[in-house]
Amino acid sequence: MKWILITLLLLTSKYALIAKSLHVGSNHSFKTIKAALEKTENGDTVYIHKGLYKEGNIIVNKSITLFGIDRPILDGDKKYEVLSVKSSYVTIRGLRVQHSGYASLDDPGGIKVYDATRVTIIDNELYDNFFGIYIQFSTHCLIKNNKIVAFGKEEQTIGNGIHCWKSDSLQIIGNSMKGCRDGIYFEFVNNSVIWRNTVTDNIRYGLHFMNSNNDAYFTNIFSRNGAGVAVMFSKKITMMNNTFNENWGDAAYGILLKEISDCHLSGNTFNKNTAAIFMDGCNRTIVEKNAFSNNGWGLKIQANCMDNTIQSNNFLKNTFDVSTNGTLLLNKFQYNYWDKYTGYDLNKDKIGDVPYRPLSLYSVIVENNPTAMLLYRSLIVTLLDQSEKKIPSLTPENFIDEKPLMNLLKL
Repeated sequence: MKWILITLLLLTSKYALIAKSLHVGSNHSFKTIKAALEKTENGDTVYIHKGLYKEGNIIVNKSITLFGIDRPILDGDKKYEVLSVKSSYVTIRGLRVQHSGYASLDDPGGIKVYDATRVTIIDNELYDNFFGIYIQFSTHCLIKNNKIVAFGKEEQTIGNGIHCWKSDSLQIIGNSMKGCRDGIYFEFVNNSVIWRNTVTDNIRYGLHFMNSNNDAYFTNIFSRNGAGVAVMFSKKITMMNNTFNENWGDAAYGILLKEISDCHLSGNTFNKNTAAIFMDGCNRTIVEKNAFSNNGWGLKIQANCMDNTIQSNNFLKNTFDVSTNGTLLLNKFQYNYWDKYTGYDLNKDKIGDVPYRPLSLYSVIVENNPTAMLLYRSLIVTLLDQSEKKIPSLTPENFIDEKPLMNLLKL
């Protein structure tokens, strides 16, 4: 018997032998979630049955699973942080968490994780909370398939959908966010992945990076957000196969890249944004195999950007394909397709024989005098641009794609 027990202990987790199930609901052993939590031990599962639970701030301080049956509602009554997770190895699944308190000092959330590891938050609804899901000082957490809806009108009155602070190795997968300040916010968050999220109609940014390194975001949709996406003061960020749509406004971009280095953008689609990409203080970043279409500006690249490579992209139906604010270009353009290119290909190698100057004189004028947009599509603008392409005088002479493509790339 002794050896059997030893074998079982070796083959199971440290909680498996003592784990129990507790049921909460009007027809079950526990009437409140808090009463059930008092009786839990590490490894237990609390099944919360359908109903409305107004219990103030519910604190989880053991390694347990909270499992909602028929979407029970945890309501903060607009006074409390609803669910506070202060233990590692916690799973929260199948709940509707709503109406948290609103406060700018302690940032209450629908679900807030404090200094924990291996917390899983999956398949929940977060409705009308100040912050939807808040992760701080935590590692190896999974946030998956949650729906977050808020009703913010101004930045000061609402928090972020998924807010991550000083954390590492997070996975943010398959969530949807709407009506928040920022859909997803990373600050001092490293080695993390954001994948397959849908982020729409948020007040400020769909995704906001600050001082975060070695992260990646793939196959997300960012649409109709106040200013698109911002990646700032970060390095080694991979941005692939995302869609940036309809981020319109005076200071709106598909994506703002500010003070970043050694990053990679590939396979993204930018459609109907004021400016698809705005690069400010970017170094050693590769922008390749992206589609820029129907934007005000395809690419705004400031003069303080160096050693960036813009290659193998499609530029279609943009008002301005490229713009800059300086007279010196320290970046490389090559193998891009430009729908405004009118050159020829005599040797049939599918590369234009004449280099292309994507920077128009009119875009330079508009950059310095925005009111000049009133002359858009006028004859004088057409004449100015044509003469500048023949004899460059005001645009940087080295702002040039030496090898423009004749055919649209298949991305």
